Amino acid sequence: MLNPPVVYWDTSAIISVLFKDKHSEQAKQLADREGVHLISSLGYSETCAVLARIKRDRSITDIISQAAFEVLESGPWRRVHISPLWDEVRHLSTKWPLRGADLWHLATAKRIQKELPELCLFTFDEKLRNAAAGVGLEQS
Repeated sequence: MLNPPVVYWDTSAIISVLFKDKHSEQAKQLADREGVHLISSLGYSETCAVLARIKRDRSITDIISQAAFEVLESGPWRRVHISPLWDEVRHLSTKWPLRGADLWHLATAKRIQKELPELCLFTFDEKLRNAAAGVGLEQS
């Protein structure tokens, strides 16, 4: 990973910061590093949806839900208001077998990379990680 890193976080990585799982240690170490940490409106929306769903399902208490939302709001992430380029989405869709949201994250990160060439995409989704590596957005 670059020092300091320039990182686009997908939802799987954000969730690993908020809740303990097998990837949490790695995610928290990166979140604590100085650098530029980016979260898109899609990553934010997906994370909010997950938090609200597990609260509705009573998988977490109100206090834990509130704490997770607070970490999401105050975490290291800078919000970016950007969408992928339509041609890039179409092109990447023919190269990588990704779900729609993952394709959107990949294409958005590629768009940001035009301005920040050192950008990497941080994810724990194997298909998205492979695609990111294949287009020069690999995490080190």
